Amino acid sequence: MIDDIIRCARGAGEIAMSYFRGHRKMDIHNKLNDSDIVTTADKECETYIKSFIRDHYPSHSILSEESGETECGHDYRWVVDPIDGTSNFSAGLPLWAISIGVEHRGQTEYGVVYLPATGEMFHAVRWHGAFLNGADIHVSSQAKLSRSLISTGFPVDKAVTVDNNLDNFIRVLPLVRDIRRLGSASVDMCYTAAGFLEGYWELNLHEWDVNAAALIVTEAGGVYTRFREDRNISVVCAPPAIHTQLLPLLNQEAATTAPTFQ
Repeated sequence: MIDDIIRCARGAGEIAMSYFRGHRKMDIHNKLNDSDIVTTADKECETYIKSFIRDHYPSHSILSEESGETECGHDYRWVVDPIDGTSNFSAGLPLWAISIGVEHRGQTEYGVVYLPATGEMFHAVRWHGAFLNGADIHVSSQAKLSRSLISTGFPVDKAVTVDNNLDNFIRVLPLVRDIRRLGSASVDMCYTAAGFLEGYWELNLHEWDVNAAALIVTEAGGVYTRFREDRNISVVCAPPAIHTQLLPLLNQEAATTAPTFQ
């Protein structure tokens, strides 16, 4: 099955790359607001992936970002983000990915995150480790938060709520080497799995953003935690030593006042 998932991701990647950086004209539409967009490429990639699943695994159900859940109730469910990091993709930045996780009875057993623009193929099978382009990957061995490069992101409703992660950002920034904002949750998590980053957290994600990458992180030796229940899926992942230091810094309840800048 992992070979089929990788093949499916590559096929979707070819479609996405045919639009990337203006190779083909595509439409861009807002969903919730100007920060939340969908493109022609997202929809074509999703159509391709769903057709692949129906052709090869017709009894399996599907949860996908653009069309929701279809054919519920089967033991196997594919969780798909056809392009994670659409803002990067539409701007011509290379950090975006096709993310496909496959669950069996509610537990993710296979995960693939493919970055077509950089040629990076991450995959994991439960209990069998995590890989980047076929080579084993492991989380960073760094144990000091002050020497750690951490990544985060900001929710699409950041303009209309004070619960927008700025409080966490201000709290964490002075304690780490630096913070990055890469713009794709699955990329952030896979780069943590590979040891390129020492950790990552973000609020208000969805299952399709994290399903495949969470397995890749844990199979690479990292710790993955959903640290809030009130902001959709809010996650932190890191090597065990960094996770222990990072998690207590994050606000685990709704922020009610704006952070103070000094």
